[in-house]
Amino acid sequence: MNAWVVFRKELIDALRDRRTLAVVLLSSVAIGPLVMIALSALVAGIEKRAEERSVVVAGIEHAPTLRNYLERQTYRIDAAPADYEARLKSQSLGDPVLLVGRDFEVELARGEPPLLEIVSSSGNQRAGSSVNRLARLLRGFANEQATLRLALRGVAPATLEVVDVNERDLANPQSRAAQLTGMVPFFVLMAVLYGALNAALDTTAGERERGSLEPLLMNPASRLSLVLGKWGAAAAVGMLIALLSCLSFLPAQSLLRSETLAAMFQFGPREALLFLALLAPLAAALAAVMMAVAIRCKTFKEAQANNTVIVLVVSLLPLLTVFNQSGEAPWHLAVPALGQIALMNRVLKGEPVGALDMALPLLVCALITAACLGYLARQLRTAAMR
Repeated sequence: MNAWVVFRKELIDALRDRRTLAVVLLSSVAIGPLVMIALSALVAGIEKRAEERSVVVAGIEHAPTLRNYLERQTYRIDAAPADYEARLKSQSLGDPVLLVGRDFEVELARGEPPLLEIVSSSGNQRAGSSVNRLARLLRGFANEQATLRLALRGVAPATLEVVDVNERDLANPQSRAAQLTGMVPFFVLMAVLYGALNAALDTTAGERERGSLEPLLMNPASRLSLVLGKWGAAAAVGMLIALLSCLSFLPAQSLLRSETLAAMFQFGPREALLFLALLAPLAAALAAVMMAVAIRCKTFKEAQANNTVIVLVVSLLPLLTVFNQSGEAPWHLAVPALGQIALMNRVLKGEPVGALDMALPLLVCALITAACLGYLARQLRTAAMR
């Protein structure tokens, strides 16, 4: 009963705080539309470059045969600017440049392989992403010339096709979409983290700084009841942000302007519920950890500075999935934040998430929460004397 009274009081105070309320609204309600707009802009840029079908060439006047091939492939030929190297380095030119030598037609007529050079910059991502497309286009030109030469000599081109290679992609549409939407779990996780941060610090270090913690400890309520009430309010704020963040993606999908991405990215009520089931225990554990760090601090700013380490660790843990090229490891599920990211990515890919998979992160979060709450109760026993 005492814990419930403290919980109501702390939750009302947290929601009355304009700073906490602004964080709740901005980090949860706005995250879905903002992410969808960013994804739409990214995919729209990729699709636009794919539809343009243009090639930037320097010296195309020396290769009418190559020009004929490119135009037959419905590519537009653009002349390379004189300072293309500087513009590629400065990223103001978003396409690689094809260099054609002066003796291209002469060498091609003699049966010699003329040199074609693709100039790009690895520091220019836009230009670098089109290098493979341009290389495939030139290989098509080379194959066409080889086929014509064999036909002139009465040799069937099929004699050079020793094997027939077919490609088969095992990824479903959701897995392909997850390559672009893999940032969604990270944004939701960070929204929960920052949303619970202010509430956790205000109910501990904030009260000590205002001088309201010591009078509260003079009440006959047990220290565990006080801890449970305060932790429950901070965890409830984090869970509220998790709920709103997950639900914000349902209507936000209408902001996707790319039909391809909209068809692949399927985030319905099932996915939202699975996200919430994964994030709610983590929100409770993060609130307990941040309160345990802040309880020893005398000011809100000091607690904020000390909890920067927690924020940094939680932010960097998901990067392990980026650097680990061997895929998801079983121990990932036992690491808070990392396990939630891994399982949320599974949900986005349409892969099955079993009860045992969700049980391990839940158990780890429960153990962390229990340990931190026990530590908080011990600290409150001596807080009034310090």
